[in-house]
Amino acid sequence: MNPIKHVAIIMDGNGRWGLKKKNSRNLGHKAGLISVEKIIKKTIEKKIKFLTLYAFSTENWKRPKKEINFLFNLLENHLKKGINKLNKQGIKFKVIGDKKTLSEKLIKILLNSEKITKKNKVLHLNLALNYGSKSELVNSANLIKKKGISLTERNISNNLYTNDSPNPDLLIRTGNTSRLSNFLLWQLAYSEIFFVKKLWPDFNEKDYSRILKKFINIKRNFGNI
Repeated sequence: MNPIKHVAIIMDGNGRWGLKKKNSRNLGHKAGLISVEKIIKKTIEKKIKFLTLYAFSTENWKRPKKEINFLFNLLENHLKKGINKLNKQGIKFKVIGDKKTLSEKLIKILLNSEKITKKNKVLHLNLALNYGSKSELVNSANLIKKKGISLTERNISNNLYTNDSPNPDLLIRTGNTSRLSNFLLWQLAYSEIFFVKKLWPDFNEKDYSRILKKFINIKRNFGNI
């Protein structure tokens, strides 16, 4: 049986769900938050210590400005109202990605959320925000150069945004799309990948538990026989 330390999820399909159900992409993003809460709760129940959620990529800036503003306002309001709940649950919140291009207001909220929860140990929750794996690797290489140390696999890993998290054991992508979309390319080298047809707001605890159960019984060789 395979132990599970870290699950990564590409939460795809909010916009399509919103258009299909409510004729509004924004309402799909709002519905997606409900799935986030359900999956966080189940992750804690399963005693999984690390969860990384892909919320906004470096490529998502190509989306309509109104949708981007709605997404960030949704995140701001959710954190302001819900960070104390996360803290009480023992969740350590961390943002991975380039914060510099975000608004000052959002950066302040994100940093405050990280500060409030930094000592928690029940679950380490990474939120990938303005995240792109290629830019993360470039950033790691620049840090290594600045430090004057050797360019090795270990040093690259130690200078990634996820340096305090183990590599994901498995990746789940909802939305009936089979690609990685510039997400954790280095970290996912030996992760098991599960592509799900359901759109993210329809993804539930039973779907999640079914995948976790399947993963536990997979024979993982890591290059061996």
